[in-house]
Amino acid sequence: MAENRSKVRPLPIGVDSFEDLITNGYYYVDKTGLIKDLLDLGGKVNLFTRPRRFGKTLNMTMLRSFFEIPKDESAAEKQRELFSGLNIARAGETYTAQMGRYPVIFLTLKSGKQNSWELARASLYNEIEKEFGRHSGVVLSSELDEASREQYRRIMQKERREEDYLQSLQFLSACLESAYGSKTIILIDEYDVPLESAYAEGYYKEMADFIRSLFESALKSNESLAFAALTGCLRITKESIFTGLNNLEIFSVASYGYAEHFGFTPKEVEEALRFYGKEAYFPEVKEWYDGYLFGDTEVYNPWSVVNHLKQMTIKEDIRPKAYWANTSGNTIVRTLIEKADAGVRAEIEELMAGGAVEKPVHEDITYDEVDKDINNLWNFLYFTGYLTKESERRDEEDTVYATLRVPNREVRTIYKDHIQNWFESELLEQSGVKKLYAATLSGDAGTMEGEIGGLLRRSISYMDSREAFYHGVIMGLYSNLAGYTMESNREWGDGRPDLVLLPESIRETAIILELKWTEDPLKLEARCDEAVTQIREKNYCRDLALRGYAQVIAYGIAFYRKDCVVKVYGA
Repeated sequence: MAENRSKVRPLPIGVDSFEDLITNGYYYVDKTGLIKDLLDLGGKVNLFTRPRRFGKTLNMTMLRSFFEIPKDESAAEKQRELFSGLNIARAGETYTAQMGRYPVIFLTLKSGKQNSWELARASLYNEIEKEFGRHSGVVLSSELDEASREQYRRIMQKERREEDYLQSLQFLSACLESAYGSKTIILIDEYDVPLESAYAEGYYKEMADFIRSLFESALKSNESLAFAALTGCLRITKESIFTGLNNLEIFSVASYGYAEHFGFTPKEVEEALRFYGKEAYFPEVKEWYDGYLFGDTEVYNPWSVVNHLKQMTIKEDIRPKAYWANTSGNTIVRTLIEKADAGVRAEIEELMAGGAVEKPVHEDITYDEVDKDINNLWNFLYFTGYLTKESERRDEEDTVYATLRVPNREVRTIYKDHIQNWFESELLEQSGVKKLYAATLSGDAGTMEGEIGGLLRRSISYMDSREAFYHGVIMGLYSNLAGYTMESNREWGDGRPDLVLLPESIRETAIILELKWTEDPLKLEARCDEAVTQIREKNYCRDLALRGYAQVIAYGIAFYRKDCVVKVYGA
């Protein structure tokens, strides 16, 4: 039966249009309770901040499908069908009476992610023009005054006078109110995407000025506004974007309101797994994709759950993986991590090993000041989903401190595979490796020891897999040694040395590296001696000499945490 159901209900990978999802029969986790809460709580301007891929766009298109005035009776019937049987349809006449009652402006700012201000501005202008075009039939057939009609046509015809666009959402909402006789709902999706890109590419001031003007006119004193909803990953401070916007209500991962509407609750995950006959895999799905706490609500990563469930319908016993790894905007996170000092690196090690850190939490963030204080790292990791709250407390001055941890195995994998690599690549760029290479080729074990140890002390380690970590670090260090190819765990002599560096010419020096590690600092020297003994007993150097290499130098290297010992064995 599960197989038949899975054929009837395909899983919506990458489908972020509510209408498409329902019309095409995709499996839908019902989030229409968001509509009820918006109507009950009555916020004038509502900002929802959540990590990437937590259902923000799908929810925004759902709001548009519910509230927007249909074009005709056929469209009205389709609108009713879309919500038939869903939670909002069962909520009662008070709520269903609001269906199809408002003109809606829907604007996504995703396209503003560009590498120059000119391209970003053109992309945002294009999004605004498309929304004007979507409403042109109704607006231009209404009784507009000549000045308004001319301004509307200028935007439609892409004349692109800046003053037209700075107040375009306020202007469009006024036109829609005049045409329909009803105030307008404004929905703005991914509002902070162009701001993050602008920060990374060096045109933040221009973008911030544009967004501030656009929002102030549309959201602050707009008499044609019914209510507005915005989504993004981060709240940008009032002083930066929401200047004077005293009607703004913010619902972040730290808030208790609307917590269950973005991401999947445990009950929703269990129901989805049961629907596809995969309920036996619930503990595994929980280990990998659960662990977020929004307010006091337990939440799963919806993107990863749906992706893994889709793969399980294809192959029953497929292993989970980090589906979320390459979907998040991580430019800011990488910038901050590259500036981390020894204390921050130690705390990230603690997190990767399953521990927690306590940090002050605040939502007043500006991109243009983010790299001026390394403490902002923790807020960015928290609000963008790389960390989650375990608990919180307030001190005497009412400062909120959150105990933060890595949410689940998926994110821990991202730390291991991405954040650790960012550290290593940055360290290699900063320190250079010429001194290490020269020492290695000349048999200078003392200099090698100092160079490798120095890098380890500036690095981070994934303590759950020490041997693999050290092996990976040494491979990374020697990967750019010009004129050499690297072999890892290949057969030489009577065994398999960890790493062999082979020169292009047999007249040059071949290098063998045998690695050991220990949890006991008193055994560090002994472990290094074991590595050298293994090189001798397994005849690693003899085999290379027989291949004709003019010289072979072999090293035993032993590691204890951030310390190492290097000893040379010459053939």
